[in-house]
Amino acid sequence: MFKLVGPEVFLLGKSNARCVIKVEPVGGFSYSYELEVNGKNYHKFNENQGRAMRTWLATLPNDEQYRVVLEKDTLDIWANGKKLEATGEFVDDGTETHFTLGSWPALIKAVSSGNRREGIVHSLIVNDRLIPEASD
Repeated sequence: MFKLVGPEVFLLGKSNARCVIKVEPVGGFSYSYELEVNGKNYHKFNENQGRAMRTWLATLPNDEQYRVVLEKDTLDIWANGKKLEATGEFVDDGTETHFTLGSWPALIKAVSSGNRREGIVHSLIVNDRLIPEASD
């Protein structure tokens, strides 16, 4: 059981991210809620994750669905929570990292945007089809 007001601490995911939900009364039967993940409020945590990772939701021709995540700092590729084996190569306009989703060929292409603020643009291509990046 949990308390109606105050902080409640729990761990989330394989990385055991420390989460705290704070419930505070604001008058009558109204309450305010705040979520912290690893010591940061949820919005700041989500913003940091958005900068460190790229995410795509891919539906394959056989209707299999995958959530593909690129960790930009390590260049690790994850699909539905499992780390994938991938092979990188340099090409004329950047890099390509090849892997498979199910039995379908896939790659993440990284090219310079030509804009210093925007940096490198990552694109997911599955079975020769460009997959749009997931939005929040």
